[in-house]
Amino acid sequence: MKSFVIKGTFKAGKNWERFTKSIESQNEKNAREKVYSLIGSKHGLKRNLIKIETIEEA
Repeated sequence: MKSFVIKGTFKAGKNWERFTKSIESQNEKNAREKVYSLIGSKHGLKRNLIKIETIEEA
């Protein structure tokens, strides 16, 4: 398992909020999917309201 640090923004009401997540995953694609899933379910958002800016392997 690799560790990834993912940074981006998501829509919170009228504003865009910044986020940074550390995810354990096999590859970058799975890490991206996991972030969409976690933030989407926690805040009730669809994927088009979540913008991933950078994915770095830690």
